[in-house]
Amino acid sequence: MPNEQPNIIFMMSDDHASHAMSCYGSAINETPNLDRIANEGMRFDNCFCTNSICAPSRAAILTGQYNHKNGVKTLGDQFDSRQTTVQRLLKENGYQTALIGKWHLGHGGHHYPADFDYWNVLPGQGDYHDPTMIEMGEEKVAKGYVTDVITDLSLDWMKNRDKEKPFMLMYHHKAPHRPWEPDEKHKHMYEDIDIPEPYSFHDDYEGKAEAAKEATMRIDRDLMKRDVKADPPEGLSDKELKSWYYQRYIKDYLRCVASIDDNVGRVLDFLEDEGLAENTIVIYTSDQGFFLGDHGWYDKRFMYEESLRMPFIIRYPKAIRPGSTTKDFALNVDFAETFLDYAGVPVPDFMQGRSLRPVLEEDTPADWQTSMYYRYWEHLSKEHKVGAHYGIRTHDYKLIYYYGEALGAADAVDEYREPEWELYDLKKDPYEMTNVYYDKSYEEVVKELKQELYRLKEEVQDTE
Repeated sequence: MPNEQPNIIFMMSDDHASHAMSCYGSAINETPNLDRIANEGMRFDNCFCTNSICAPSRAAILTGQYNHKNGVKTLGDQFDSRQTTVQRLLKENGYQTALIGKWHLGHGGHHYPADFDYWNVLPGQGDYHDPTMIEMGEEKVAKGYVTDVITDLSLDWMKNRDKEKPFMLMYHHKAPHRPWEPDEKHKHMYEDIDIPEPYSFHDDYEGKAEAAKEATMRIDRDLMKRDVKADPPEGLSDKELKSWYYQRYIKDYLRCVASIDDNVGRVLDFLEDEGLAENTIVIYTSDQGFFLGDHGWYDKRFMYEESLRMPFIIRYPKAIRPGSTTKDFALNVDFAETFLDYAGVPVPDFMQGRSLRPVLEEDTPADWQTSMYYRYWEHLSKEHKVGAHYGIRTHDYKLIYYYGEALGAADAVDEYREPEWELYDLKKDPYEMTNVYYDKSYEEVVKELKQELYRLKEEVQDTE
């Protein structure tokens, strides 16, 4: 090898919940190629985003910073590419860098991708079929299905790279983002079966904050014809109608996932064929989780588990034991530090996460984080009306505070709501059906969690 710094392939999809991956025990689909990464590396069972929405999560991953620091709190904030990022630091230390696929952090001027030797991205959300791509500033239409197109471009870049240098490729899929348009190959999958409905499918939000009741992301009420591509049959009961909508939604979602899985397999095969697998760190994740009918919803944004949890599987034969798993916490603000650590590049002081390397090598430090801070800023955003909130998750509990104000955030609606609290006992109630904040037997727990919440808030300097 001309250089012992590992190659890094960071695969990220959009809105792919871990409970739609068989390596996470999915009851609804199989993902054999993604499972290869997990089986040959480590699966994180407690990887979380710090703000469950596309652009803010992407900004956190590139900078190793929380959103109040990197400037992307909401979808309405564009990323300032002049700030220091993981790709800049790797490039300065001998890496070739590329970003192919979904960018979703703004376009034009200082909002285009920077510090990549090559970039070719979708404008905004991009299209599933014959997508327009922006290659190094120039718009072109790419023929084909977006998941195949992004993979073809990524394989081409790797084939033509400078073989004398290590590389970092950010290989970012649009799928399975709404409106869930499958390709020809997968469009008849699941046609003759019913996908099981999740445990919390009929959550009535009793005892939860008004924010849960107000959100407009219900399967039976808020999905549109463009989502399900048909009008519902006549004469269905409310319960039957909800199930009909769910089946239409979830099958297209899973068909989009199947195409990702196939294409990830192509990339893994390429690494094997080229003799690159041994010295390449391969990661698969998503920018956040997603509600797959959980609590009767689609979309994300909330701090509930299905939205908060990110899939995170990672393979690196030189350092990570095959088939290993961990319950240790990982956050999206930790990814950049991990790349830099393995590349032998010092982690700058402004980054707020911590390298996952000791966890990956099964030597977790005694002071490893056992609580995490979350904040969603886009108060009552027009489409989904999810109230702004922040909170803390530990291994046993989750405390959420809906503070009820826009506080000047972009894309937030300036309507006041009465502040509310929720507390979930994750050991007794893993599906978060019962808010125990007002239960007297949890008074001491609430007190301790609030202290830790405010300590974390200060630690990450979210003190405005």
